Amino acid sequence: MALNSSYLINGNLNQSISPFDRGFAYGDGVFRTLVMRKGLPDFWRRQYQKLVADCSAIGIVCPSAELLMSDLQQLFSIEDVAIAKIIITRGEGTRGYTPPAITAPTRVVMKSKMPEYPQQNFSDGVHLCICETRLAMQSKLAGIKHLNRLENVLARMEWQDANLASGIVEGIMLDMQGNVIECTSANIFARYGERLITPSLDLCGIAGITRQHILDIAHTLSLAPAIEEFDLNKLYQADEMIICSSLYGAWQVRSIQNFVNVHQKMWTAGNLAAEVRAALKYD
Repeated sequence: MALNSSYLINGNLNQSISPFDRGFAYGDGVFRTLVMRKGLPDFWRRQYQKLVADCSAIGIVCPSAELLMSDLQQLFSIEDVAIAKIIITRGEGTRGYTPPAITAPTRVVMKSKMPEYPQQNFSDGVHLCICETRLAMQSKLAGIKHLNRLENVLARMEWQDANLASGIVEGIMLDMQGNVIECTSANIFARYGERLITPSLDLCGIAGITRQHILDIAHTLSLAPAIEEFDLNKLYQADEMIICSSLYGAWQVRSIQNFVNVHQKMWTAGNLAAEVRAALKYD
């Protein structure tokens, strides 16, 4: 039975985050967002491997899989279909950017309701816009789901909610050179014939586990996966475009609106997202 709480800090209900915690002060940490079903996290092996890799990239010792699983099982019941967010910070430190030589990482496990996505997102596809906010290029942080997400916050403020007239559900983010990188909270794939391309994340962006999963199973859809740099003009030439996330699998993109030059790219209905969801077993 789930506890009457929406989060645990270091496995405890009554603990709070210290103002000296480096995650709070500097965004010095990483996170993962995943779906819990029947008391277990979806794709846990992939999720935990990526959490360990992201922690290692910034020099944090990741808590064990057993410890995190214990937290998850305290917070979620076998009846839950809900969202878990795991946050790992470097822990407490003194004032200043220099981290202490020895730290005790802080772990937070949060529980929230599963989003109620409109059925039309799955059946009809979704509409995107181009964000003016661009991603800074920093190879040491590229691919990592770290806690410094202000660029994504600013980008998400550029359009209104999907239930309003715009109908926009996501925004495409470019890097400083104009390369397509990702959406504010999703990765991108474009199909050109039998080639399935996703943007290179060598200099910025988040490498989600669903992105990697799709790269791994693309051959089962008779597609040849590739990671490449490309700009908007190249994206507009795609036969199909999808966006992906661990929360919903994949959605077909029907249009991209560029508010700056009043340009709109549209696609007819496609089947790629449905085929990907079936291959990922999201349907």
